[in-house]
Amino acid sequence: MLYRSTRGRTTGLTFQDAVLMGLAEDGGLLIPETIPALTPLEADYPELARSVLEPFAPGLPWPRLLARAYAPERWPRGVAPLTRLGEDFLLEIYHGPTYSFKDVALQLLGELFEHLLSQSGQELNILAATSGDTGGAAIYGVRGRERIRIFVMFPKGRISRVQELQMTSVLDDNVFNLAVETDFDGCQQLLKDLSGDLEFKRAYRLGAVNSVNWARVLAQTVYYFAAWHEVRRQTGAERVSFCVPTGNFGDVLAGWYAARMGLPVARLVVATNDNDILARFFQNGIYQRGPAVNTLAPAMDIQVASNFERYLFYRLGEGLTPAMEQFARTGRLEVRGGDPLFESGSASRQDILATIRNVHERHGKLIDPHTAAGVAVASRLKRDEPLVCLATADPIKFPEAVREALGREVSFERDNYEGRPTRCQTMPAEADALRRFIALKVDRTAPR
Repeated sequence: MLYRSTRGRTTGLTFQDAVLMGLAEDGGLLIPETIPALTPLEADYPELARSVLEPFAPGLPWPRLLARAYAPERWPRGVAPLTRLGEDFLLEIYHGPTYSFKDVALQLLGELFEHLLSQSGQELNILAATSGDTGGAAIYGVRGRERIRIFVMFPKGRISRVQELQMTSVLDDNVFNLAVETDFDGCQQLLKDLSGDLEFKRAYRLGAVNSVNWARVLAQTVYYFAAWHEVRRQTGAERVSFCVPTGNFGDVLAGWYAARMGLPVARLVVATNDNDILARFFQNGIYQRGPAVNTLAPAMDIQVASNFERYLFYRLGEGLTPAMEQFARTGRLEVRGGDPLFESGSASRQDILATIRNVHERHGKLIDPHTAAGVAVASRLKRDEPLVCLATADPIKFPEAVREALGREVSFERDNYEGRPTRCQTMPAEADALRRFIALKVDRTAPR
């Protein structure tokens, strides 16, 4: 299995090359040259994951890597338990070390990085941009690991306090947190700027853990297979729909790849908050950037979905590069013809608050605002098949939203990180400032 860029000028890469490169050197995203057809295997999570991942990357020690990534002590409640929510299901993919669905991929990516770097004797400096959850999950995936440093940018003042403390309270020598004076799209642009500076990228061995990294998306396909097996066991249904709260399009893209591999997916529902660029696209074919709006679901406060280019490649083919160049100039592109697999909708602030409250009152369950956006959109849909809503974060990460929805304080048994010492650097949204910081830390800590 070889990998190529969506822009067409980076080709012939191995899986190992693709994982360590992150963003393609031609500015595109790396994708497999073919998508294998798979027969869903009913097994425990690590073995199911092996059956999905191995065709994309044969020859790796998958049993050992997966046993570590999904060890019970890291996932005491299971990797992807499915629970009932009235007539629907919740796929709880947030029971990892940082209470986010991104742990599912990033615990594995940490193991992959360590294995590949130990084989090659190389080092890797990871540059990440986060709207809240990726940063914490990435840090917990690579903290303390040899041959790896991680630099995490987050938009200053625009993530929840728990999300920020979860990152900045990690004091390992290989972890650097950067509060950037911009929004998340500005952080993503800095990531693209440095990744596009090939001289700097090569000199400082820059890699990525954001969902621009193909391994992130691939790892997330597995829990769609796991959910399908469990829903079929409980209902006998052969086709299942999924409603996915999304901002960067990575999680729902994983479901799309699973469908391309052969999973019997009836519908993929793209659920957004007031930053509804993706919802509008699947309604009218127009992808048009607007100002990012601060909401109760900050991980979805995104106007440029970094993974959307992968999907557009399959829609546009060779027309992708001029379309993305047009979008960079004008903030707008249009794709004619719909995709019957997708539906979409958006949830307002009041929708999110009402859904958190209603789910708690009717089902005795707390959900976070991102999951609530998905449940709110799903509640408007006609159901001809079982529907699974992806529950993407533990509500402990968003106590302010839960308090506002319920009108009272809620106590959580789990750690909220208050009182821990922290370390963080505030930085302007300037590529040169970021280059200087990375160069200083890498040169200072590099072996002599």
